[in-house]
Amino acid sequence: MSMNVEIIQDTTAAVAPEVSVTDVDRVERALIDASTRLPVMVFYTSAMAWLIVSTVLAIVTAFKLHAPDTLADIAFLTWGRLSPAQFDVLIYGWASMAGMGTAIWLMARLCRTTLRHPLLLISGAAFWNLGVLMGVIGILAGGSTGHEWLEFPAYTAITLFCAYLLIMTWALIMFRFRRSGHVYITQWYLLGAFLWFPWLYAAAQMMLFVFPVQGVMQAAVTWWFANNLLFLWFGSIGLGTAYYMIPKVIGRPVHSYYLATLGFWTFALFSSWTGFQRLIDGPFPAWMITASIAATILTLIPVATVGMNHHMTMRGYFPLMRYSPTLRFTVFGAIAYTVFSVVGVIMSLRSVARITHFTEVSIGYTYLGLYAFFTMVMFGSMYYIVPRLVGREWRYASLIKLHFWSAAYGIGLMIFLLLVGGFVQGLSMNDPKLPFTESIDSLSPYQRGRILSGLLLTVSHCVFAFHFGLMLLGFGRTASVPTFLNPLEREGGAH
Repeated sequence: MSMNVEIIQDTTAAVAPEVSVTDVDRVERALIDASTRLPVMVFYTSAMAWLIVSTVLAIVTAFKLHAPDTLADIAFLTWGRLSPAQFDVLIYGWASMAGMGTAIWLMARLCRTTLRHPLLLISGAAFWNLGVLMGVIGILAGGSTGHEWLEFPAYTAITLFCAYLLIMTWALIMFRFRRSGHVYITQWYLLGAFLWFPWLYAAAQMMLFVFPVQGVMQAAVTWWFANNLLFLWFGSIGLGTAYYMIPKVIGRPVHSYYLATLGFWTFALFSSWTGFQRLIDGPFPAWMITASIAATILTLIPVATVGMNHHMTMRGYFPLMRYSPTLRFTVFGAIAYTVFSVVGVIMSLRSVARITHFTEVSIGYTYLGLYAFFTMVMFGSMYYIVPRLVGREWRYASLIKLHFWSAAYGIGLMIFLLLVGGFVQGLSMNDPKLPFTESIDSLSPYQRGRILSGLLLTVSHCVFAFHFGLMLLGFGRTASVPTFLNPLEREGGAH
């Protein structure tokens, strides 16, 4: 396959069937990018700040895990407060704000209209940051609710919900005034995410804190929310972004729009029923658990359609991953989505769940979806979007490569250690001949190995934050072509 600078520039390709870009299209896109510059960069800058905060909290949390007696007399530095604070910052600070920033830019581009009411978005970002800050301070002060992924004190929910309404209102207004009559598959996913999140968040808040359900049903609501947040919120934004970035970079349309449509509707139908499989062997109606297991298995339908569509779209263009940062991160994330879904199906089987319950396998599964899939796709989208907003290209290809490989090896090693270590831990816990302490000791080598993965992820985050800071301050590279990971080969030199 012959390489071509125009293809890799990813400026001459469109997700729509037509590939050529006229001067009018270029001007229109420039105007759209200019209108989205400030709001999107506010979201991205906030997301980067929260990613660094989460990284610092993760370092302290890991240290406390191995030396719990150190600074034990300082309440807010105890592991029980640091761990939920770190994870909630990762979810609501980094992941949600990066996802919303990407969704804003994609919606504006695909609706083919300049941004309307940017103050709505900036106000929404400000209130969202305030809500996350209040939530973190509340957890560290001892006000955690104790519900996984909803540890922020209940009073922060009002701030976050109001902030989100401002953002969602903008998205609906933008879609209402779109210029293009065709609705792209990316828009389906983004609109779904924007509408699903308030339903999930409001329903969980109402059933847990406003009109709380009783007894074990609180656990059912918590797991329903956590699993659906991972699928319907982060999954929708991640898949929608991948459906845009992959065809855009390689310069060809999505292989099959019908497959994409089938994948979206089966994804929406089956994903919303998942979550209760985490409660296998608990005091719940058998039909509820079984229905959730069946829905989890049926998610293999959208996984297969999405994976096939991405693979057929990329067929013949995989060598471009050698050059494009966006393509490399996005394809990594797309593959991780398939692995994440398959692991989820295996974990939902009763015979497996009896071993992996209450082990590190659950944490590894979460990081597989939240980081290996979603975060890597967000990194790829930022490498594509930020240069179009600031008018400069990324400064150093070496830093991009360092970011990718440290993130890929770091998260890969972490997930491997969590899954394997958790399985070994589960076998020890289920062996009646062994004391409980043996299961803790069996996990120790894997926990020590996580130190290396944590160091790699810390390096990747610091490198990306530094590189992003250069772009934000105007120190990017002035050039007419993107920053390629490797020197381009001559025409016809690559096959």
